[in-house]
Amino acid sequence: MSIATSGLEMPAFVGGTKRLLIGGEWVQAASGKAFDAVNPATGEVLARLAQAEAVDVDRAVAAARKAFEGPWSQWSHSDRQRLLIRIHDLVEKHFDELSLIETLDMGAPLMRTRGLKSFLLQQILFYASQTASCSVQTSANALPGNFSTLKIKAPVGVVAGIIPWNGPLMSQWWILGATLATGCTAVLKPAEDASLTALRMAELLLEAGLPPGVINVVTGFGTEAGSALADHPGVDRIAFTGSPETGRKIVQASSGNFKRVSVELGGKSPDIVFDDADLDKAVPGVAMGVFTNTGQICAAGTRVLVQRRIYDEFVERMTVFSRSLKIGNGLDPQVNLGPVISQRQLERVMRYVDIGGQEGAELAHGGRRLGGELASGYFIEPTVFTGVHNEMTIAREEIFGPVAAVMPFDTFDDALRIANDTNYGLAGGIWTQNLSTAHRMSRGIQAGTIWVNCYGVLDPQVGFGGYKLSGYGWKGGAEQVDSYLYQKAVYMNLG
Repeated sequence: MSIATSGLEMPAFVGGTKRLLIGGEWVQAASGKAFDAVNPATGEVLARLAQAEAVDVDRAVAAARKAFEGPWSQWSHSDRQRLLIRIHDLVEKHFDELSLIETLDMGAPLMRTRGLKSFLLQQILFYASQTASCSVQTSANALPGNFSTLKIKAPVGVVAGIIPWNGPLMSQWWILGATLATGCTAVLKPAEDASLTALRMAELLLEAGLPPGVINVVTGFGTEAGSALADHPGVDRIAFTGSPETGRKIVQASSGNFKRVSVELGGKSPDIVFDDADLDKAVPGVAMGVFTNTGQICAAGTRVLVQRRIYDEFVERMTVFSRSLKIGNGLDPQVNLGPVISQRQLERVMRYVDIGGQEGAELAHGGRRLGGELASGYFIEPTVFTGVHNEMTIAREEIFGPVAAVMPFDTFDDALRIANDTNYGLAGGIWTQNLSTAHRMSRGIQAGTIWVNCYGVLDPQVGFGGYKLSGYGWKGGAEQVDSYLYQKAVYMNLG
């Protein structure tokens, strides 16, 4: 399906060569280089993107520093709140366009990208509610003499935001929101595989009245622009989402000037189904906990643990459900699963499918790249492996594709042991009608987010974060906003 056959109009933004946003101006990369933005469902080139390198990052960081120390620093919290509300209104007005660009650029079905509207608007409103976080606290004089003491929260400065390709429309706002709420400034580097919604959002920020240099956007490759940004001495804080391998490099790069760092990394999350679970809810809930966004979600519940008494029934029902999912170009509003992001990612996922078979796991469903009318895109069947044990590669390593590893357990303690036998700790799921089981397992699973009788639900006011190899820091909630601030104490001798 093409944009022409979908009945939808190509957004005016798509096409041409996109520039970098630096200091409020759209500029070319210093080298003049550009690269293709490709639709993973069709292979067609959507636009050309400026290829930023270290010199462009220098310009962007300098612009962010100038803005941070300039008029932006004089904006009151109510000024910033009004700005965020104007942005909210513009995003709401242009959301259909933004969701369509996201579908074209990274392949997620319109069913998913359109469904993000309420959450995205919630995100922006949450940050608008947090603009008074830069506070001053006073304390009673407890010192000898006549002293007054103050404790002030102040913005940390220039933030480097490096986001992944699996959901940039939402991912960028974990950084943009906290930056604008606290009075920081930022340089945002979207993933090279999906940059268009970040660039279109930047246009809306400027339309809303964002001062020059407060948000800068540099497109390019991680090895060039991303690395230069992480290592830059003019950056005060890094917010990164991506792989543990890149996360380690980010943390190492931050040591030069001891940048503050938050890193959300990978996951291999357990989704645990007890034998008293309501399977009418658990089967689709667990399946979509793996397959949503074609498995390209860090918190995907790819290790499916099922109590042995219901194991065979669950596998059969999950297989039937998987067969019912419609796979194809996300422009079709009936499509459930789109492509993976690239040929590189497709090859990675298929390599893991091969490894699963070699190590003795059995395919209950899927495991094939789809051809025919979908051959020009990167489409993979939703895949269900059975006969899995927790030492297999497909149960240990993050695949980032639509691959479920289903394994049995016998007792509560058995399930908890398997759930925690991983280097990751991003999320976990529990399906049971027993309140005691839900509470005990929620406390026992070593992960930053636990879902009970649901999967993937998020509230910006609560937020989420990782544990162990899944990283550290928090997205959303007052904790995240505080992490964009630093504290200072002021002692005054009143004589």
